[in-house]
Amino acid sequence: MTRRILIFAAALSLLLSCCLSAAARLPQTRDHLTEKEIDLVRDAQALDKRIDVFIKAADRRLFAIKGLSATSAKDEKKDAELWGALPSGTRSELVGDIAKILDEAITNIDDVSSRDEKNPALPRAVRKLAAAATRIVEQLKPLQSSATDPAELSNFAELMDNAETIIEAAGKLSPDVAPQKRKGDKAKTN
Repeated sequence: MTRRILIFAAALSLLLSCCLSAAARLPQTRDHLTEKEIDLVRDAQALDKRIDVFIKAADRRLFAIKGLSATSAKDEKKDAELWGALPSGTRSELVGDIAKILDEAITNIDDVSSRDEKNPALPRAVRKLAAAATRIVEQLKPLQSSATDPAELSNFAELMDNAETIIEAAGKLSPDVAPQKRKGDKAKTN
């Protein structure tokens, strides 16, 4: 009886080690947000603030793709403390990251909309995201024509689909109406 238990334990241990080594060889999926960006998203509870984080994260990848500096040298140090270093990767990976960021922003907007359709932050968030998506697409459209890798073409297609969804949603919003001043309200000066 003891011998059977030992054989069973040895076989189980061999099976477990094979499973673990096979899992270790699987390619790791790429996160579309860095750890610091994930923390910033988590900290931004208001929808429009969270959308601002997604837009900044997408812009950081756009800067990395185009090889631009996001800020001045002075602001770059402060920005790096809060956001971390600019994301790295191939053009295909960075375009894929932007597509996933836009998708996550859409999901956040959909979640808020399903819980509170009258939330005043919804139209602001959709308009901000649509403006950013339009700007990002305009800058990446010329690069899309030079893409030849199937993965990169797929990432560009996903990005364009997500951007189109956002822009269409913004187009369905009623016109932005400025709040009317009430009697006794003082004009704000900045």
